[in-house]
Amino acid sequence: MIMTLFEHEFTRGSGGTHPVVEPATGATLGHVGVATPGDVAEAAAAAAKAQRDWARRKPAERAAVLRRAGELWEAHAAEVQEWIVREAGSTRPKAGIETEMAAGICFEAAALPTHPLGEVLSTGEPRWSLARRVPAGVVSVISPFNFPLILAIRSVAPALALGNAVLLKPDLRTAVSGGVSILRVFEAAGLPDGLLHLLPGDTGVGAAVVDAPEVSVVSFTGSTAAGRKVGEAAARSLKRVHLELGGNNALVVLPGADVAKAASAGAFGSFLHQGQICMTTGRHLVHESQVDEYVEALAEKARRLPVGNPADGEVALGPIIDDRQLAHVTDVVDRSVAAGARVLAGGKPDAPFYPPTVLFGLDDASPAWREEIFGPVAPVRAYRDLDEAARLVNDSEYGLSVGILGDVGTAMKLADEVRSGKVHINEQTVGDEPTAPFGGVGDSGNGSRFGGAKANIEAFTETQWLTVRADIAGYPF
Repeated sequence: MIMTLFEHEFTRGSGGTHPVVEPATGATLGHVGVATPGDVAEAAAAAAKAQRDWARRKPAERAAVLRRAGELWEAHAAEVQEWIVREAGSTRPKAGIETEMAAGICFEAAALPTHPLGEVLSTGEPRWSLARRVPAGVVSVISPFNFPLILAIRSVAPALALGNAVLLKPDLRTAVSGGVSILRVFEAAGLPDGLLHLLPGDTGVGAAVVDAPEVSVVSFTGSTAAGRKVGEAAARSLKRVHLELGGNNALVVLPGADVAKAASAGAFGSFLHQGQICMTTGRHLVHESQVDEYVEALAEKARRLPVGNPADGEVALGPIIDDRQLAHVTDVVDRSVAAGARVLAGGKPDAPFYPPTVLFGLDDASPAWREEIFGPVAPVRAYRDLDEAARLVNDSEYGLSVGILGDVGTAMKLADEVRSGKVHINEQTVGDEPTAPFGGVGDSGNGSRFGGAKANIEAFTETQWLTVRADIAGYPF
């Protein structure tokens, strides 16, 4: 068993314990240990020591650990999914996506140790000139609650595969599915001691995993506000930082698009995992010729989607992660209604749940249009032509994901005009694959820093210039 964990030594920390709470019921599922900045200092020192030997291991040895980890995610998928359902409030299909992706990410990472890691450079000197990629050293990974497994493993796995050690700080609300499960899998996969340290904790622990002198790269996924603080702290220490932050993603429905299919895509994009996804469809832009038909179809879908405890049965939406986030969603909707928006479905919380909600009659200043809601809310507006659609898409501080539905030729023209880390034609805004680079621009982060061999190698290695002469060079001194 991987997940008989609460009394295991790896769940203990100097900061005592923290309850694992089921958001749908408020029940306590167990406790995890809480780290302190002192624990981080010890872990960073141990990681730096262990990393040197790990980097010297044969590529095949590191690859074998990653392959075995992928197999373990598959073998224990049902067990891990149960924790994702209960701890993160996820539906079972969404939990299945997480374990499937975790396995795929590890299998893809297993290829990294044998991937070409350099190039031969031209030179005007009588020597060989090479650029080679070497491990960065110790990597800190700070991950959020919403997709706790995927958003941690996507950095942990490639960092380890490329010869680094890792300090992992998961969100305390999902420290089992986003932390302990990962530690258990790699432990069972044969990862040597000292290479992966689990450090659940508060913002003080987060600051410590960024500031630790042994750490050379920080991989952060979370809110834009928190990401700015992480980026500032990393910059003071001249550390590389990979930031994957928030989004207010647009879905554009082109003239003549199939409205029924478009509404289905829009509902999935806005309501999957209660809208608690950085790629959630936060703005629906529909051509004025079809907007009335679309908004009614979307509202009808919202009214029919079942909401409840995903551990008890088949539901489409589970609980909001906690009271604070529920209050935020409620506040954004209420302020938008006060500013003139009309509620066509949902709109009222039933703690700990928030129903799928459709808003219409918004303008540029509406809170639900401008802000990242991180809840199951679908704001809809009409546009006149492609130029206005491009303007509305780009009129946001964020730039993570855009979906365009309809004629492919028209969609390609629009795709060339939008500012976004990802553009999906005839798909909604939520999508990820182990082989695809992932990231955003503007307030959504500092580019595609995760996913695929090229992005992962750039993220978790350093470039070293190496020259070789046949004999010692002569100098005029």
